Amino acid sequence: MKKLFLVAIAFIGFTAVSNAQEISNNALGLRLGDSDGLGAEISYQRALSESNRLELDLGWRNGNNYDAFKLTGLYQWVFPLDGDFNWYAGAGGGIASFDGKNQLNDSQTSFFIAGDIGIEYSFDIPLQLSLDFRPEIGNNDFTDNTVFDIALGIRYQF
Repeated sequence: MKKLFLVAIAFIGFTAVSNAQEISNNALGLRLGDSDGLGAEISYQRALSESNRLELDLGWRNGNNYDAFKLTGLYQWVFPLDGDFNWYAGAGGGIASFDGKNQLNDSQTSFFIAGDIGIEYSFDIPLQLSLDFRPEIGNNDFTDNTVFDIALGIRYQF
């Protein structure tokens, strides 16, 4: 059973490497999701190799009841689907800060871990659209420790 498992893993790895396509060196844009009340995030992707990249997302909110920011960093593996379609998975983490403007003046900073899975399409023009799911688990009171975020990404590739 172990040999079959190792052969399957090696085959999947070989297939992913042999079908690797070039991803954009840089992409900058917006990730439009709930982000646990922070809404849109500024999103930057940097290619590290032909099939791996780093994604950094920054979201912030200045509201009547609270000010908050969240910085997320993810390492992603990108796999081709068909033509200009890719799917990707990633893991990482980040930091979030919340400053309440009520009578108690709640303030908290926390760390979290995150996963990411999604699909993306790169157009012939330097435009990328993506749809992803990002679960986050952290230690804070304002997000109830767990966040399940679905977002649409729109990025300019360069």
